[in-house]
Amino acid sequence: MIDQVREHMEVIGADGVHVGTVDKVEGGRIKLTKKDSGEGSHEGHHHFIPGGLVAGVEGDKVRLSANGDVAVTFEEEA
Repeated sequence: MIDQVREHMEVIGADGVHVGTVDKVEGGRIKLTKKDSGEGSHEGHHHFIPGGLVAGVEGDKVRLSANGDVAVTFEEEA
């Protein structure tokens, strides 16, 4: 399903909570825009969501198989 993910789509957890916005797909992972990078030491960095967490693509939304609060623990910084 990662091949259906496009730039500017909203990434939401299984619970409907906003996780981020797609910057692009890179190496089988979703790269989130910097504006969704958080605060403090995370601010200004791109974060990645593993493609394996994508449960479905519905319109302009990417739904993950994990709830939003859990999905952010899988993020990797770049």
